Amino acid sequence: MENGRGPLEGAVVAVAGAAGPAGRACLLRLAEAGATVVASDADPGRLAEAVDAARYAHGGATVTGDTVDLLDLNATREWADRTEKEFGRIDGLVHLVGGWRGSASFAETNLADWELLEKLLIRTVQHTSLAFHDGLLRSDRGRYVLISAAGASQPTAGNAAYAASKAAAEAWTLALADAFRKAGGEEGPKTAAAILVVKALVHDAMRAERPNAKFAGFTDVTELAEAIAGVWDRPAREANGQRLWLTPKP
Repeated sequence: MENGRGPLEGAVVAVAGAAGPAGRACLLRLAEAGATVVASDADPGRLAEAVDAARYAHGGATVTGDTVDLLDLNATREWADRTEKEFGRIDGLVHLVGGWRGSASFAETNLADWELLEKLLIRTVQHTSLAFHDGLLRSDRGRYVLISAAGASQPTAGNAAYAASKAAAEAWTLALADAFRKAGGEEGPKTAAAILVVKALVHDAMRAERPNAKFAGFTDVTELAEAIAGVWDRPAREANGQRLWLTPKP
């Protein structure tokens, strides 16, 4: 897709959890594609750095940052409403809020891990999907993109809380996809909810810290960002309700 000529040109895309390595790569790719990018994160300092980096890399790109408590449904709705009011439309929500907790064995699972992951990986999906639902339906190219993990389909003993959280987030997103399908009627959905599935993510700093590691099956954050942008290349009918695997299926 040539810069400025694809389906993201002129689109307004919100990115939740934008300050980490995956978020930074996503902001860069969306800005490169011509989108107006509205980023949020719980860490204002890291968010400002990510926004500045995307602006610097793509002069003229509109990239803004907003510290939003995604565990507060009203605050999340206000973010969605404010974004649509300011820019006149909302064409996407990319959910990159992450977190991981695990244990050495199933019996050693700490349910405090579940309490944390339920908030980070499920509650934020619930709130962003509810808050952005109406705006995405009003768009002619609306997309809700969830990043999930292969472990949701094949949980391991020490990852019970994480895998269950990811599986719940996937189920919630697929319910959103069904809502989009029903809203489209006989013509099919005009808005899509899709899931990108990775084994795990890797970025340059990780490689520098572990130069001998192979990171087999991992997805580079730049590849993830490319796949995120690629969701807009697919017709809504083809993308809606799909798990798009970026790693071999287990």
